[in-house]
Amino acid sequence: MRGIAINNPLDRALQLARHAKGSVAPRPAVGAVVVKNGKIVGEGATQPRPGNHAEVIALSQAGTQTRDATLYCSLEPHAFQGLAPPCTDAIIKSGITTVVSPLQDPNPRVSGNGYRQLTASRIDVVRNCTEKQKIEAEQLIEGFAHHIKTGLPMVTLKLATSLDGKIATRTGDSRWITNEKSRERVHEMRHQTDALITGVGTVLSDNPRLTARDQLGNATGRPILRVVVDSNGRMPASASMLKEPGEILWVIRDDIDANPPNDCVSILRASGKDGKIELSTVIQELGSRGLNDVMVEAGAGLAGAFVEGGHVNKIAAFVAPMIIGGNDAVSAIAGKGIETLSDALTLERVSFSMIDSDILIEGYVSSSPKTYSSSTSQAK
Repeated sequence: MRGIAINNPLDRALQLARHAKGSVAPRPAVGAVVVKNGKIVGEGATQPRPGNHAEVIALSQAGTQTRDATLYCSLEPHAFQGLAPPCTDAIIKSGITTVVSPLQDPNPRVSGNGYRQLTASRIDVVRNCTEKQKIEAEQLIEGFAHHIKTGLPMVTLKLATSLDGKIATRTGDSRWITNEKSRERVHEMRHQTDALITGVGTVLSDNPRLTARDQLGNATGRPILRVVVDSNGRMPASASMLKEPGEILWVIRDDIDANPPNDCVSILRASGKDGKIELSTVIQELGSRGLNDVMVEAGAGLAGAFVEGGHVNKIAAFVAPMIIGGNDAVSAIAGKGIETLSDALTLERVSFSMIDSDILIEGYVSSSPKTYSSSTSQAK
């Protein structure tokens, strides 16, 4: 995109951040663009540690053209010495005169300090943007913000159901409930998540690869971690996901005698009650690894355990215009369930989008406390 005139450089910065998301944790995904005389002269996105930050990459590409130029970045510039030096120092030295950045960094070590340093050096800081740009900027770092606050990754539960909430017929037929465009969107979501969690039941029944693929079917190298919850250690050595590159975290009980089937597999022992897996241990492990965003793609049992355990932060539900029906058809969420509607998991900040004939419903789990049974954080 260098040397090309663009109507809104902030949109390009957001696009760069979107592409980086899912590969740079524990860092936030950030995009940056340098504009001189209405044209992009440098751009960059956050690199994984120990690589450079987006702003430094964009400034380096621009070279001497940074003087009197404008820098657009999707997040407040980094302002302290960590593994990388402060981006604010590089911006100040570059001769940039204006920084357009809509979103303050939630990290307490930054949290406005970047803006203040730039302003003190007589660099204009502009935070105005459209509502759409602000929402996208917030969504791009929502997992990072959640991790900063809790030390845990943001957990998104992805569902794909019929209108009556079924994920398979009574015979187990499930391919495909949602349409091709929805499945492409799921691959985009996988590309932007740090880890993908599934259960051994899904591995045994569907034999998925659990990778992100582009529209041509080529693997993108994401997500960087796949997690299989498998209390009894039943994952077969022939599983398709074991043939794909990338680390797999195999979660089994403490008493299971099992060895990693190949060098890409590591084992986490996380016994809970009644021979099940303690999901809070799994999430804490992912948080300790610095992961910001994880997505659960699993059958009804594991999905129900995540919901009943209070481990879900966000829902992404793809709903197809079909009715499956039947008492024996598989519902999306298993488990004990609730006794009264006042205990139901509810969503806020809900959005809807049409994907051909399917509907994608996205929302954040209400922060209101819910009461579930004591065994609900357990999974098979």
